[in-house]
Amino acid sequence: MAAVSVRVTGRVQGVAFRWHTEVEARRLGVTGWVRNEVDGSVLLHVEGDEVAVDDLVAWCHHGPPSARVEHVAVREAAPTGATSFTTTG
Repeated sequence: MAAVSVRVTGRVQGVAFRWHTEVEARRLGVTGWVRNEVDGSVLLHVEGDEVAVDDLVAWCHHGPPSARVEHVAVREAAPTGATSFTTTG
């Protein structure tokens, strides 16, 4: 079980980044959440199988077609026991 916090910066708000992230997370079978931050970034908490978590982080480096990702910062996080992946805020 892996858990990470991911901050994605660039043109990532107003381009359906959260929706696409939720779809990709569900496809990969990971749990957690995604939300927009006031600074224009998108923040995720992701947990699950290490390979699946890594795959979602890799996806974040490009995001959906209309996004322009500039930077992805990843740090380890404590698992919360999330049972689904949701969009918040």
